Amino acid sequence: MRKVQIDFVKPGDKLAKTVFQENGHVLLGEGVELSERYIQRLKMLGVDVLYIEDGKTEDLEPEDTIRDETRKSAVNAVYTTMNLFKDNQMLKGRTIAPDMGKTFRSVFGEIMQDLATRPNVLVSLTNIHVTDAYIFQHAVNVAVLAGIMGIAKGYNRNQLEELGIGALLYDIGMTRIPPKLISHPGPLTAEEKAIVESHTTEGFQILRKYHDISLVSAHCALQHHERFNGSGYPRGLKHEDIHMYAQIVGLADTYDALTSPRPHRKRYTPNEAIEFLFAAGNTYFDLDLIRLFCRHISIYPVSTTLLLSTGQVAVVSENNELALHRPRVRVIKEADGTEPKEPYELELKDELHITIVKEL
Repeated sequence: MRKVQIDFVKPGDKLAKTVFQENGHVLLGEGVELSERYIQRLKMLGVDVLYIEDGKTEDLEPEDTIRDETRKSAVNAVYTTMNLFKDNQMLKGRTIAPDMGKTFRSVFGEIMQDLATRPNVLVSLTNIHVTDAYIFQHAVNVAVLAGIMGIAKGYNRNQLEELGIGALLYDIGMTRIPPKLISHPGPLTAEEKAIVESHTTEGFQILRKYHDISLVSAHCALQHHERFNGSGYPRGLKHEDIHMYAQIVGLADTYDALTSPRPHRKRYTPNEAIEFLFAAGNTYFDLDLIRLFCRHISIYPVSTTLLLSTGQVAVVSENNELALHRPRVRVIKEADGTEPKEPYELELKDELHITIVKEL
């Protein structure tokens, strides 16, 4: 299979990976033949890339960092919990979702079990979802990225659990923000901006009331928009005054937001997002934390379709952990537009005259 931008998908192409709805359920399943109507509908729903079947790359299997079953369960838990809080406050002295700590301890435990089966974790988030699913899929992606960072930092089980629960629920305060402000397409007024930014303190106030959720987990909600140089909110904290869990969640949140399609902009490629993060070193985020984070990111995930400087079109077939920006690729189209009789592979770490121009 290979991943391509939806503008290059043609009627008759078959889906090689499922497209998910906001609750984690299937919208279009693997093997579905795409019609023009399906393609246009997916575009309207904000889907910008798809995995399609291709005989030249049928042996290439992009592996998501966690299993589809784990992702579906986690997304559904976030979806259910967030919707409970959207329409309810603390009623009659009773807490909404009284088992929330237990639920998300179990959810993150499943994520960690998946990560534990991969000795050399190189993050590749392959899930495809509609725009309305962003906030729920995003929370799961942030938890996966945070979990990998926690492992890399040598955290013990209790620390990983605190970090993971904080990462899954860090944006719960958004349930207290009017939906029209969340999806607002243009600039916000100062008053509207203040309301949106209050989601950090709102989230903290929600989570701190749960006896089975650690206070440091709640600080992921409070501090994930604080920035290393003090330019963040709500308190303008600097450096080590920002809890490390919140620094990790803030970094993971930024990376996944950049690499996800948004209504107001196209997604960044992983390579572009990493460039952004390094430019933000010791400004928005601690540079050492960025370096650690980027050592675990797949810049060009397997099955990504690329345009090379030679004019050839190729698909990533293997990553090189010592040279993540120079993967092994399989050429499927020559510079003159013809297809080779047999696809062949190039090791870009050895072909130094060839560069990657862009993803297709």
